[in-house]
Amino acid sequence: MLRDFFSKKKRYASIPRQEAKKDVPEGLMQKCPNCQKIFYRKELQRNMNVCPHCDHHHRLTAYERLQHLFDEGSFEEWDKHMISNNPLQFPEYEEKLEKDRLKSDLNEAVVTGKASLEGKETAVAVMDARFRMGSMGSVVGEKITNAIENARKQKIPFIIFTASGGARMQEGVLSLMQMGKTSVALQRLHAEGGLFISVMTHPTTGGVSASFASLGDYNFAEPKALIGFAGRRIIEQTIREKLPDDFQTAEFLLEHGQLDKVVHRHEMRSTLNTVLDVHTPGGGEE
Repeated sequence: MLRDFFSKKKRYASIPRQEAKKDVPEGLMQKCPNCQKIFYRKELQRNMNVCPHCDHHHRLTAYERLQHLFDEGSFEEWDKHMISNNPLQFPEYEEKLEKDRLKSDLNEAVVTGKASLEGKETAVAVMDARFRMGSMGSVVGEKITNAIENARKQKIPFIIFTASGGARMQEGVLSLMQMGKTSVALQRLHAEGGLFISVMTHPTTGGVSASFASLGDYNFAEPKALIGFAGRRIIEQTIREKLPDDFQTAEFLLEHGQLDKVVHRHEMRSTLNTVLDVHTPGGGEE
C-alpha cells in the first residue's frame, strides 16, 4: 500500500514484445531524412509529401504529382504501354527493368499525357525516380519527344517535371542520343511559338540536366533540389577547389541566374496557373 505509493517509477520505456510490434501495420509511419521526425504516412500525403516540421520535400510518384497539380479526372495518358528492350544485350538489363516495373507499377521512368489546369489544357511529362533512378533511355526520350510533338501539333503548352540520375548506361550511345532528340523537338516547339515550362525536382542530374531540363521558357525548381551535371567530388578533383556547401542546389542555381524561381510544392499549382494565364490569349487581362 504505502510501499506501493512510494515505489520508484520506471525510468525507461519498456521495449514492446515482438508480437506487439507486428500489430503496427508496415508502412504506417515514415521518417523524414532531413529532421529525423517520424510522421504518419497519411499525414505526409495530405501535406503533398512535404515534412510538416522542417519543410523537406519528400519525393512524389508521377501519378501523385499529377493528382495534386491538375484538374480532377482531366489526365489522358499517352504511350503508357511503351517499354524498353535490350538493344546492346547488356547483362541482366531485362531482369532489372522487370523488377522496376513490379516495384513502381510503371512501364518506364516517365509518364506523359495531356491534362488541364483550371481548365487550361497542357501536355505534361512527369519523371519518376523509382524506375531506374529516372534514368533516360530510348523509351524515356521517345515518350518525352512524342509529348513535345503532340504539344506542338495541338498548340498547347508543354510542362515537364524532371527527376533523373542522367543517361541510362545500359543503352550506351542510344541513351545519349536522346539529349539531342528531345532538344531538337523543343526547338521546333519554340520556333512555332509554343510554351515550355521545366520544373526540376530532386535530383535532376547528368544528361537530363544538360538537355531538355534546362531549356524551358521558364525554368523552375523545388526547394533544395539537387541539380547538376557531374558530381561534386569529380568537379572538385578536376578544378582542385573546394565547392560551396550549397553547390548544385536549387537555391544556388537561382542565385547564379540558372533558374527563374524556386517554387514550394504548395505554391506550384498557382504558379503554373499564373504562367499559363499570361500565355493564354486574353488570360492576362483584368
